[in-house]
Amino acid sequence: MNSPILLPRRNFLARSTLGLGALAFGQLLGGALTASGASTLKPHFKPTAKRVIFLHQSGGPSQLELLDYKPGLTGHFDKDLPDSVRMGQRITGMVSGQTRLPVAPSKFAFAQCGQSGRWIGDLLPHTQKIADDICVINSMNTEAINHDPAITFIQTGSQQPGRPCLGSWVDYGLGSESENLPSFVVLISVPGNGGADQGLLSRLWGSGFLPSKHQGVKLRSGAEAVLYLNDPPGLERAGRRQWLDTLANLNQRQFQQTHDTEIATRIAQYELAYRMQTSMPDLMDVSHEPESTYQLYGESARTPGSYAANCLLARRLAERGVRFIQLYHRGWDHHGGLPERIPVLSKDVDQASAGLVADLKQRGMLDDTLVVWGGEFGRTVYSQGTLTKDNYGRDHHGRAFSMWLAGGGVKPGITYGKTDDFSFNITENPVHIHDLQATILHCLGLDHERLTYRFQGRQYRLTDVHGKVVKEILA
Repeated sequence: MNSPILLPRRNFLARSTLGLGALAFGQLLGGALTASGASTLKPHFKPTAKRVIFLHQSGGPSQLELLDYKPGLTGHFDKDLPDSVRMGQRITGMVSGQTRLPVAPSKFAFAQCGQSGRWIGDLLPHTQKIADDICVINSMNTEAINHDPAITFIQTGSQQPGRPCLGSWVDYGLGSESENLPSFVVLISVPGNGGADQGLLSRLWGSGFLPSKHQGVKLRSGAEAVLYLNDPPGLERAGRRQWLDTLANLNQRQFQQTHDTEIATRIAQYELAYRMQTSMPDLMDVSHEPESTYQLYGESARTPGSYAANCLLARRLAERGVRFIQLYHRGWDHHGGLPERIPVLSKDVDQASAGLVADLKQRGMLDDTLVVWGGEFGRTVYSQGTLTKDNYGRDHHGRAFSMWLAGGGVKPGITYGKTDDFSFNITENPVHIHDLQATILHCLGLDHERLTYRFQGRQYRLTDVHGKVVKEILA
């Protein structure tokens, strides 16, 4: 369903001899021009969600400490992982030299929560309070075993770089609801433990072979949220408007000669940047948020760049019509010292994640906002390195891990999928990364098999030739 880049309305009509006919032609091509020049496209069927907030926990949170309760592991402390469980499955090079794979039961307790009675780890006390609002999937799985391919996979549907990311596919398929903000925005949080990035390269929110207008716009936490958005010294707003009009005319002439859609993108992005000069300061100014907001998200929401502050910004972006909000939180790679490190990361994200869901719910926005929480894979039941009851590490594990979803047409208060007693293999209702992607698109009214783009002689899609919608978790 390749669609062209739509030019700003005044330029399109000014250079068309058949104004109304040109608008009708634009409709046939799959897009509609709004008064602002933003493109809105029709979904394949009635959506249950208008927007997505994806809370990506980069590094691989341990499902054994957070969402997949395995009380029977206590009796297996320091025993080798049974061959009948491993079944010869590959392990990473980081533990391949170990003579043993000793089982490490979680040091942390779980509790049954809400009317659903689901088990959620005590490291997530605020998430426990929204147990009846979320759907926990304990049977996620991926083929990727290392960070970069795994993050690339969950974001783009391929372990190899170069494909469009999920947010870009959504923007390409549906266009923008916002006149003055990008349709796809990225927020990166600083972890409380100072953890390092796990493969957070800009290509993770890139548009790949889709036109570059569909790539994510990264917001910074400093004084200038978007680089080069402000007027240069000595240039007033009226002068900038005149400069942009002149530049648009030059770009339009070049477009008429070359028909290069990236030139049309350039025109549209300059216009959006001009409008963002007014909308961006209003978005970033949280000084008018009531005290109840910080009670909900946590005190760290006052600190720009924190996870809580970015969750608050995600709500403000959603209110303003941004279609896809991608939030990254880093530092979840716990190969050693997990009992010391994971409480810090959990505290970083727990209150703000739960606060975001509660805030959307009280504003009547949760019904049409899909919130997704989770990492690129999970962690192993066996310890990496030295094992004691108070100190252990966990390696990467893609065969089975946990995520949760809320709102946007997903059934609340359910747990989907099961793993074996070691949280090592899936025993019921597996959900592959491509299934998750297909389900997210479905909630937005997009058929993952029909959302395609022709590139290098073939039709591409986010889910490649795989994926099925997990209808059992949909309301």
